[in-house]
Amino acid sequence: MFDSIRKHQRVLQFLLLILIFPAFVFFGVSGYDRFLSDGDSVATVNGTKISRQQFDQAMRDQLDRMRETLGGQIDPSLLDTPQARAEVLNGLIAQQLLLDAAIEYRINVTDTQLRETILEIPGLRKADGSFDMERYRTLLSAQGLSEAGFESRLRRDLATQALTEAASQSAIVPRVLLDRLIALQEQVREVREQLFSPKEQVGKLNPDDAQMRKYYDDNAARFETPESARIEYLVLGVKELEAGVVLSADDVRTYYEQNKSRYTTPEERRASHILINLDPSASAEDKASARKKADELLSQLRGGADFAALARANSQDPGSAIKGGDLGFFQRDTMVKPFADAAFALKEGALSEVVESDFGLHLIKLTGIKPGAIKPFEEVRTNIESELRKQQAGKKFAESAEAFTNTVYEQSDSLKPAAERFGLKIETTDLPRSGAGLGPDSPLANRKLIDALFSQDSIANRRNTDAVEIGSNTLIAARIVEHRPARRKAFEQVADEVREQIIAAESQKLAAAAGVARLAELRQNASEAGFSPPQKVSRVAPGKLPAVALEAVFKASVDKLPVFVGVELGAGGYAIYRIDSVTDPKPEDIAKRREAFGTQVQSLFGQEQAASVLGGLRTKAKITTRLQSVQPEQSQTQ
Repeated sequence: MFDSIRKHQRVLQFLLLILIFPAFVFFGVSGYDRFLSDGDSVATVNGTKISRQQFDQAMRDQLDRMRETLGGQIDPSLLDTPQARAEVLNGLIAQQLLLDAAIEYRINVTDTQLRETILEIPGLRKADGSFDMERYRTLLSAQGLSEAGFESRLRRDLATQALTEAASQSAIVPRVLLDRLIALQEQVREVREQLFSPKEQVGKLNPDDAQMRKYYDDNAARFETPESARIEYLVLGVKELEAGVVLSADDVRTYYEQNKSRYTTPEERRASHILINLDPSASAEDKASARKKADELLSQLRGGADFAALARANSQDPGSAIKGGDLGFFQRDTMVKPFADAAFALKEGALSEVVESDFGLHLIKLTGIKPGAIKPFEEVRTNIESELRKQQAGKKFAESAEAFTNTVYEQSDSLKPAAERFGLKIETTDLPRSGAGLGPDSPLANRKLIDALFSQDSIANRRNTDAVEIGSNTLIAARIVEHRPARRKAFEQVADEVREQIIAAESQKLAAAAGVARLAELRQNASEAGFSPPQKVSRVAPGKLPAVALEAVFKASVDKLPVFVGVELGAGGYAIYRIDSVTDPKPEDIAKRREAFGTQVQSLFGQEQAASVLGGLRTKAKITTRLQSVQPEQSQTQ
C-alpha cells in the first residue's frame, strides 16, 4: 500500500508546498477588493465560474509565498499591477482547465493514494515514525480547514498533477538531437585573449573645466542628495499586542481541560498483512479464486507457517511485501474501516480471519500496541500559553484595527494619542524616499506607506498617514518630523567625482576604439602578438571567460582557423579572442553523458509538452474573462 508514494515524489513535493504555504491558491474564501459584490465572477471556464473570492485568495496566497520565499515582509504593491493580477487569473483558469480534463479522462485518486500521500508529508511523523494525528488536525485547524475539505482538495490537486505529469512524461527526445546537444555542450575551443583595458587610456585624458561643468549639468541626478525625512511610526499587529496579553493560571488550566482531546495521543497499532488484490467489480469466478487463495494462506499460517516469508512470496502490496508485510504503527483512522476494525479488535500476536476491503483480501497479524495517553498539563502548558496569547492578541487586533485607523486619522497631528490608547511604542528613524537600505523585515518596506509619507499634504502639514496594511493582521501609520528635499550638490563639492566619471566613461570608449582597430588589423593579417597563453574552454567549463565573451566565442564560425572575435566588456574594456582550435567530443564520451543529460533534456521537453497540452485545452475551451474587474483600482480609474 505504501509503494505508490515512492513513485510520486514530485507530487509529494507539490503537496508539501500546499500544506506549508497558508491556504490554497485555487480554492479560497473572502475577498478584499471592495468595488465588487461577493457574487461576482472574474472568469468562466467551460461554464464553471471562477469567483471573486477565489481570485482574492489566490492573490493573498501568492503574496504569502513571496514572503516565505524571500523572507520577511514584502510590499503588497508588487502584486498590485495589471500584469501580476492577470498572471494570477491565468493560473486559476489553467487549474480549472486541468481539473476539467482530469474529470473527463476519469483520473481517479484512490483512498490508498490519498492516505499514503498524507502519511508521508514531512512534519507529520513522530520520532518513532508513527503518524501525528494531533499535529495534522492542528495544522488544518490553523488554516480553517476540515479534514474532509482538505482531503477533497488534495484529491483534486493529485488528479491535476497526475495529468500534467502524464503529459510531461510523454515527451520524446530523439537520440540524434540529444547527441547533438551533448556535442555542443562538450565542444572545446582553444582561445587566446588580448585585453584593451580602460586603465591604459587614463593618462591620455585630462578634462578641462568646461567639459566638467557640462557633464555636471547633463547628469544632474547623479550629484543629488536624495530626498529623505526624519519620521515617526507606529505599528499595530498581533506580535505587538501579544506582549500586553496577561494570562491567569485558571485561563490556561481551563483551556487544557476543555481541549484535552487535542493533547491525547490515540492508540496506535502495528500490524503486518498479506494482500490478495480483488477489484470490487470482479466477476464471481475471480472473487472465488481470490478467496480460495486467501483461505489457503490462512490455513498455512494457522499451521505455523512464517508470516513474513508468506508475505514476501504472496502479498500483492509491493510496498509492504518486501518488508514481510510490515505496515508499521498506525492509528485507526489512517486505515480503511474494514481493515482498521479488524486490526483494532485483535490481541497482540493474534491472526485475523480473511478481511475484505476496497483493495482486496487481507490477512492481518497484530504485532504491537501503543495505548493512547494524555499529555500532562505541565508538558503542554508553554504551548497553550503561546496559543492563548496569539488568540487573544488576534482578537484584540480585530477589535482595535478600526479604532486604530480612526484615531490616527482623526487626531492626525500626532501619533501619541494612538500610542497611548493601544499601549504601543513610537519608533523614530531616517527614511529615504527611494526606500533604499530597508531590509525585508522592516515594516517601512512598503511602497504605499512611503508614497503616503512623501505626499504633498504629508510633507506640508506633517499629518499622520492613513493606517496602511503591511501584512496579515498588521497596520502601520507614520508621520514626517523633518523633511529634507532632494538637492544638487554644488559643483565644487563634487568636482573630483565629476572628473572620475568623465575619465571612466571616456577611457572605456578609447579602449573599445583601440580594440576595434586592432581586430580589423588581425582579420587582415593574423598574428599571435599581444595574446595571452592559450586556454581551453567549453560551454560547461568556461574557465575565466566572462559570460558575454563565452557567448561570442561559441557563436563564431570556425570553418577557417584562426578566428578573431571582439567583445566589449563594459568597465573591463575591450577583449579580442583568437580561436585556434576546435575539439568535438568522442562518441564514447557522448554515450557516457547520454543518460544523465537525457534526463535533464527530457525534463525540459516535458515542461514544454505539458505547456502544449495546457495550450490545447485553452484552445478547445470556452473561456470568458473580466480582466478589468481584477485590475488595481488606480488603473481602473485612469
